[in-house]
Amino acid sequence: MKESILLTGPDAPSGERKALDARISQKEVAGVYDALAPMYNLWGRLTESRARERAIELAEVRDGQDVLEVAVGTGLAFYEIVKRNPNGGNVGVDLSEGMLSKARKELSGLKSSSYELKTGSAFQLEEKDASFDLLMNNYMFDLIAFEEMDAVLHEFKRVLRKGGKLVLVNMTVGEKFGTDIYTRIYQISPKLMGGCRGIRLAEKLKVHGFNVKLREYYQQLLFPSEVILAIK
Repeated sequence: MKESILLTGPDAPSGERKALDARISQKEVAGVYDALAPMYNLWGRLTESRARERAIELAEVRDGQDVLEVAVGTGLAFYEIVKRNPNGGNVGVDLSEGMLSKARKELSGLKSSSYELKTGSAFQLEEKDASFDLLMNNYMFDLIAFEEMDAVLHEFKRVLRKGGKLVLVNMTVGEKFGTDIYTRIYQISPKLMGGCRGIRLAEKLKVHGFNVKLREYYQQLLFPSEVILAIK
């Protein structure tokens, strides 16, 4: 199920549910995901695979590009990026060393060695200005407090080249029956949800000067995701 409509950020229009703010600090995130790393691929394939596959499709990775994935996780998307871009530059960054360890194992079977995986923060990327054609980011903004998102989007815009693509996947506010179960779990224990809660990011991207081309809604095992394509 998908729809290409733009929705609001934390303040939903009248009649729509409002997104919760983050309840896990950024200092806690690495530890939470170190603990989740051994089982994350199962969760990712059961609830996130359709949205992630659509994001890769929209990215239209071409061989020879410079590509950055922030919050690379266990490498589920990064594997596909490197496979499509064996002669380009591929950089994957994550806060969690546990997740990066899984990503290294995931990519060890690829013949291409044109990639770098490293620990890093989306709030302070080490990469130079205007150095990437494509920036991919999956299931990270749903961990970040609304007031902290601007700093990350500033960094994303800084490292992208003019005309570069930004492809995002986030847990979003559910629009269909049954999705409330994840909100309830989050309200009881945010760590059981990996700190993720539903958000809408399209409007905030526009405030930062991104040209939002589309926003699509996906639902898998009742888990709601948004996929966004934007251009710098």
